[in-house]
Amino acid sequence: MNNTTLAPAGAKRSLLPLLFFVALFLGTGLYLQSEGVAYAFYQLPGHVAIIPALILAIWLHKAPLQQSIDVMIKGAGNSNIITMCIIYLLAGAFASVATATGGVDAAVNAGLSLVPAPWLLPGLFVIAALISTAMGTSMGTIGALAPIAVGLSNQAGLDQALVAGVLLSGAMFGDNLSIISDTTIASTRTQGAKMADKFRENIKIALPAAALTLLLYIVLATDGAPVQIDTVNWSGVMPYAAILLLAVMGLNVFIVLLLGILLAALQGTFFADYAIANLGKDIASGFASVQEIFLLAMLVSALSEFIKQQGGLQWIAGKIQQAASSLKLAGNKAQQLAIAALAFSSNLCIANNTVAIVLTGEISKTLAQQHQITPKRSASLLDIFACISQGLVPYGAQALLLGASFGISPWQVVTQSYYCLILLLVAVFTILLKPAKPMVTAATPV
Repeated sequence: MNNTTLAPAGAKRSLLPLLFFVALFLGTGLYLQSEGVAYAFYQLPGHVAIIPALILAIWLHKAPLQQSIDVMIKGAGNSNIITMCIIYLLAGAFASVATATGGVDAAVNAGLSLVPAPWLLPGLFVIAALISTAMGTSMGTIGALAPIAVGLSNQAGLDQALVAGVLLSGAMFGDNLSIISDTTIASTRTQGAKMADKFRENIKIALPAAALTLLLYIVLATDGAPVQIDTVNWSGVMPYAAILLLAVMGLNVFIVLLLGILLAALQGTFFADYAIANLGKDIASGFASVQEIFLLAMLVSALSEFIKQQGGLQWIAGKIQQAASSLKLAGNKAQQLAIAALAFSSNLCIANNTVAIVLTGEISKTLAQQHQITPKRSASLLDIFACISQGLVPYGAQALLLGASFGISPWQVVTQSYYCLILLLVAVFTILLKPAKPMVTAATPV
């Protein structure tokens, strides 16, 4: 069967499993939140919620069971997805080993040692931005800094919602920009872009937004009590700095992460009290920490394969192109806005920026190829707008964790997420005034 020639009704029907997944995941979260359940949107994990949707997709496929299973396996085993999942494993292993060897504490203390008391707000923003860029995880950054920030806000008499918003802003900066962030991995793999190219494209938008946010926090800064920190272990910062430098230089991401793991283990052995015999267990712990996103990426890709084979992706792409064309914007600006809107709205439903990128990656790549948008630009737009959305939803993991840490409502946290709001304005402004150059050849994936 030539699935691209399916009738529109069949193509639209192929989207039902995806809508079912979103409704099940989002509906469960909303119901549990109304019942006052903590971390309501994470009581039904995404990689479990998608199983009924896959069953529905198999049923709607109207083919022999083995043939439907073959479609599912083909999607889950997509080379880009498997490569992405292996990178997840290595990134998780690096984060685990770096934490075990004191790297996180070293990075936090190194940042705090440079912050004068009156500059606590802008200082915390910079520290959170640097640590999240080095670690590649907003949740890890928040987990490391939130206990410190709670004490500092109490000590300095600062508004807790404002401090929580500062941490969220800095954490989302690195979550979007870091070369070992799962969102960067997902966006570059789905768009066929090099990580170094995406980083350079991304930073043109993220850095001006961060500078404006920093100026805002400087204006809001007040005198505070002196900050007390532990002794700084500068060697612990070395692995983070090394992988960032090597990645920006364009070294293959697999080599970068393997070198990062090795450097973290060596610095812990020679400059800390790390027992090298624990390296295997720490790597395994890092693998386990990314299990959920690993499985979810494979299962989402499996679901997408059913949609793609039945014409659903082509139908969506056509509708988006119609809407984009109606905007009457020059060049490919309308299509860039369409990619941005796809990522932003998908994340509003899923509250997981990585999953939103994987879900919309195929459609976005099609739009990019048809309208001469470079892979690095489409990857950057996907990552930026998914992260903006994630930093503004009160039911996202970041806002929930900060709300619990500071004892405030997650809504109070996201209303102070100034970086995400400024990044939204800067990104849209960049699309409208500085369109991407026409694509000559597709970038080679890392």
